[in-house]
Amino acid sequence: MHVPPLIGVSTYLEDEVSWGVWTMPAALLPVGYPGLVQAAGGLAALLPPDAPERATAAVARLDGLVVAGGPDVEPVRYGAERDPRTGPPARARDAWELALIDAALALGTPLLGICRGMQLLNVALGGTLVQHLDGHTGATGVFGSHLVKPVPGSRYAAVVPEESAVPAYHHQCVAELGRGLAVSAQADDGTVEAIEPAGEQWVLGVQWHPEMGEDTRVMRGLVEAAAAWGGRRAG
Repeated sequence: MHVPPLIGVSTYLEDEVSWGVWTMPAALLPVGYPGLVQAAGGLAALLPPDAPERATAAVARLDGLVVAGGPDVEPVRYGAERDPRTGPPARARDAWELALIDAALALGTPLLGICRGMQLLNVALGGTLVQHLDGHTGATGVFGSHLVKPVPGSRYAAVVPEESAVPAYHHQCVAELGRGLAVSAQADDGTVEAIEPAGEQWVLGVQWHPEMGEDTRVMRGLVEAAAAWGGRRAG
């Protein structure tokens, strides 16, 4: 019997969320993320923030990992002072997701970073971020759209070979690339839109939000890599 690969997706940790008659702390994730994993053929497992030392044990049980979008990375993580336009820190989430990324890279687990997840991948490998740029959102709380052009020969270009419009909502981006990373897509204004390392491990960061669109190809790339990775581990 075919068993779909298990894809872990990191989540928010919020102090106050309301549903039904309840208002209380919650771990949550927009439904687009697990929906995209499922549409691409994977099984989605949500990963709420936990103690960083437990990240390796968590990732070892997965076939693939998605580090989701969310709040700004705390600038101290990449040796910068906070710009006034940078959002409040999410320290527990930063620590947990950086540990997840480190574990995935060490274990060889296929990894997709989305928006904040791409930025954290860059920071995990020693890179830095631009703390504010304009023109990459719609109105407040509304996703914008812009074109992204793949770099020929990249992992990203292998799954999306043509220039395409993507849903975007971010005000930060990659500045200095982390160790071993290369740019695999850019926007018309030069903003780095995708990054990836060399080597056989399937690792990709995208600055936009594929879970807010209908194109499943990026997630299908992760799910297919995860299926192959899970098969190798089982064998």
